[in-house]
Amino acid sequence: MDPMTLSPEAIDAADARRDWSLRRGQVVALLLAALPLLLLLQPYQWLSALGFRLQRAWPLGGGGGVPGGSLLLVFAGTALLTLLANGPLQGGRGGGLTGVLALQLERVQQGPARSAALASLNLRRQLARLPLLLLTHGASLTVGLESPSASLGASLLLALRDKVAPLKRLPLEVLLATGAGAGLGIAFNSVLLGVTYAVEELCRRRSAALINGTLLTTGLGVVMGAVTGLWESTAQAAPAHHTGVSMLVGGGGHLIAPALLLTLAAGWLGGVFTASTAWMASRWSQWLSRPAGPGGSAIPRPLVWVLGAALVISVAAVASDGWSLNDGQLLILRMAYGEDRPGLEVLPWRLLASALSIAIGAPGGVMHDAMSLGALLAGPLIGDLPPLERQLLVWTGATALFSGACRTPLFCALFVAQIAGTVALVPLLLLVAALAAPIGRWVRADTWNEVQLERWLESHGANPAE
Repeated sequence: MDPMTLSPEAIDAADARRDWSLRRGQVVALLLAALPLLLLLQPYQWLSALGFRLQRAWPLGGGGGVPGGSLLLVFAGTALLTLLANGPLQGGRGGGLTGVLALQLERVQQGPARSAALASLNLRRQLARLPLLLLTHGASLTVGLESPSASLGASLLLALRDKVAPLKRLPLEVLLATGAGAGLGIAFNSVLLGVTYAVEELCRRRSAALINGTLLTTGLGVVMGAVTGLWESTAQAAPAHHTGVSMLVGGGGHLIAPALLLTLAAGWLGGVFTASTAWMASRWSQWLSRPAGPGGSAIPRPLVWVLGAALVISVAAVASDGWSLNDGQLLILRMAYGEDRPGLEVLPWRLLASALSIAIGAPGGVMHDAMSLGALLAGPLIGDLPPLERQLLVWTGATALFSGACRTPLFCALFVAQIAGTVALVPLLLLVAALAAPIGRWVRADTWNEVQLERWLESHGANPAE
């Protein structure tokens, strides 16, 4: 049939099949990319493991003094990273995802902005990030592997696109989101996390309202059906769906009030966390760019701020017994399963360390940071609760603050459920995340990734208004 005679609906259908359905060559190419991506991610995994080993040398609430060598490593590593990330290795600072997010936008599909976004995803630039990652985890700075792993996946597929013909026929924005999702999913050993991250975080403009709205209505309906017993009373209506794992909320009606209070408070603090990170990054840029006045100190201004940042990170580590260090995974596990749990007094130190680590350019993400703050927030509500109920509140707080900061409720709930190790929590955590996301947005409209994207668009002459 002559294409000129096709109806608009037929043309739209043809475009959909051409752009969004994988062809045989693309399937093969993407499968073959899995092994090199897995191998490229291994140095990141080794560095992350190094960071946790170094953090365990700190007291972490177990008593004893702060090891002098550990404190020196934090101070010196932070100072050196700050110098390099704001100097010769500036191209490797941050998580590296801004180029992927920018290329999802229509207005960045051509011109200098497109060239700059593609250049930021050059695979060689990922190699420049390795020394910064070594210093980040050597100094146990308060960031995680999420963003660097995702940006590495996007960069690998972008590099392969120039050499593998089938990948050239895949829309660039889809290819990059695919690579980023694969990088994160492989880094955390979860296919589902990789898919939801690509859909919710990287393609947010197409899916945010749909996902959040569906989760709110469906999540509340599912949880109410379980709590009231209505779902169990109609078991014969869907027998295949009653044979799996039951939810943990059964018989836990007394936890509804504290869980709701925790969701509201943690969602609000998630917005505060994002606002603090954006404010600290903005102030850091201003401090570094401000010229020294006449008759000022003989010490160059950048060096003053470098030493100041190292001192603040070190003081936070000492004041928190080491709990302000690293991305927070050890803290989350202690809150959920340990006996000697840190108190709320750790929260401001961890919040400060996280915001400053991001501001000085440590390559990493804020996902586990946000979860750890939410887990800490649950502390006063735990008391002497039985283990399962205590864990339920910890996972609720972690999910709510994570979602309040990142606004990706599906991804946030599934991420925390994976850490918890049970799918029984998923319905409840999905509802918690869906409630917390709009609360966080009321406090701060933009997520940290959106803040970075807006600043990048402004600096590259692209109109930030959509």
